[in-house]
Amino acid sequence: MTAPTTDRLPLRKASWLAHPVLSVLLGASWLALSHSLEPVHLLSALLIGLIVPRLLHPFLAPADRIDWLAALRLGAVVIKDIVLSNITVARLVLGPMSTPQPAWLPVPLATDHPRVNALFATIITTTPGTVSCVVDEQRHEILVHALNCDDAQAMIDEMKNRYEAPLMQIFGQQARTGSAA
Repeated sequence: MTAPTTDRLPLRKASWLAHPVLSVLLGASWLALSHSLEPVHLLSALLIGLIVPRLLHPFLAPADRIDWLAALRLGAVVIKDIVLSNITVARLVLGPMSTPQPAWLPVPLATDHPRVNALFATIITTTPGTVSCVVDEQRHEILVHALNCDDAQAMIDEMKNRYEAPLMQIFGQQARTGSAA
């Protein structure tokens, strides 16, 4: 009789700054909640930022290396797209334009990286006019509902080029073999 296998994270030695972004976010959140930059609050923020990630270390996946320049470029693209999409959706809903042509789009995923795929779905959802409904890991696709779609393949290609490709660059991922990247 064999022992059941468990899907546990591999044991790693805890370090004080294994998750620097989490540490900074926790410290900044503490300072924002305290509404103060008094020395006691700065010290508290420092301690929270160091101790909490260390205590959570067994439950956290290893931090990914991130290409910060690519992340900033993608952030600018997403903000611009959100603003322009808001204007487009407002014109579509409020204006005398023709009836919208909604569509369901199966967007193939080029990677199995969970953070890339989760962020890709999140960006699609935050851009007005589109909503990611399902991330289907078995089929390697995201099912997206578009409020107005004239050319489904062009819209899929645009999402992949504007969001997925930069996300893969940010996290240093290559396309999955056999994927429609």
